[in-house]
Amino acid sequence: MKKHYDILQIGHISLDYNIDYQDNQIIEVGGAVIYSSASAYAGGYKVGVVTKVAPEDRERLNTFVIPKEDVFYIPSKESTSIRNKYHTADKERRTCTCIGQGDSFVLADIPDVDCDIYHFAGLIYGDFDGKLIKELSKKGKTAVDVQALLRHADRKTGSMFFEDWKDKKEILPYIDYLKTDTAEAEILTGQTDRFVAAKMLYDWGAKEVVITNSAEVLAYDGKEIYTCPIKARNLSGRSGRGDTTFAAYITERQRESISKSLLWATGTVSVKMEAPGPYRGNRKDIEEYIDMMYGKDFQPKLVK
Repeated sequence: MKKHYDILQIGHISLDYNIDYQDNQIIEVGGAVIYSSASAYAGGYKVGVVTKVAPEDRERLNTFVIPKEDVFYIPSKESTSIRNKYHTADKERRTCTCIGQGDSFVLADIPDVDCDIYHFAGLIYGDFDGKLIKELSKKGKTAVDVQALLRHADRKTGSMFFEDWKDKKEILPYIDYLKTDTAEAEILTGQTDRFVAAKMLYDWGAKEVVITNSAEVLAYDGKEIYTCPIKARNLSGRSGRGDTTFAAYITERQRESISKSLLWATGTVSVKMEAPGPYRGNRKDIEEYIDMMYGKDFQPKLVK
C-alpha cells in the first residue's frame, strides 16, 4: 500500500547567513521546506518532503521537525546557500546573495506516493519549472510559492534579483493555491493594490491566492477576499514567515473554510515568529495562542 501524505513539499534546504540592520549575523539552516514542513506538521498533518543537498552537507537534514522516514533525500552536486542582509528593523527590506544553488527538481525525483497537495517550496529560479507543476497537477492539488519563479541568481556574481515570470499565464491555471508577498504580487501584475493584484492572479487562472505582508495575510478564492492580522509579539523568528503561513493555510484549507484557515495560518505564523527556527509546537499550542491573542470569537475581516 502506498504511503499517503496530506502534503508533499518540494524544495531545497539552505544554509542562510542572516545579517540584521545592525550587522549582527546568525548562520542557520533554513529554506522554505524547513519552515513549511514544520508548520504543516504542527497542525497535525501527514507531511513529506523531497529535498536535495550535497552529500557533504547531509547533516542539514537533521533540522527537519518531521519524522526522518518522511524526508526523501536526493544527492545534489551543490547545496543551496543564501546570504540575507536586512536593512531595517522590521526586516522588510533585504539584499540577497546566492552562495550556491542545488540541482533542479524533475518528475523522476518525486516519490510514488498518494498525496493531496504537492507544495512547490522553492527558493531560486531554476529549482523547478512549469512542466513539473503541470505534471503534478494531474496527481493532486498544487500549491506554489512564486518566490522561486521570480527570484533569479547571477551564476557568476551571486547577485539576486527579481523579474516577472514569463510563463505565468500558461501555468497559473494549473495552480490551486498561489502564494506571493506584496512586492512579488506587484512584479507579477504591475499593481500596487494587493486586492486588485489578487483578483488579477485569480482571473489568470490561480484558483486561490494568498498574499502576505508584515501586518496581515490576504486570501481570495474568486468569491470573497479576507484579511487577518499577524499578532506576533516580537520578530526574533522572522525568517520563514511566508513559508509557515502558506503551509498552515493550505493544509487547514482541506477541511475548513477560507476564513477559518486564514485565522489558523496567521495564528501559526504569529507564534512561530516569536522564536528563531522552524516551529516546534503542536496544534494545541496554536489553538491556545489564537484564543489568547485573537480571542475566541475573532473572525478575519471580509473585504467587500
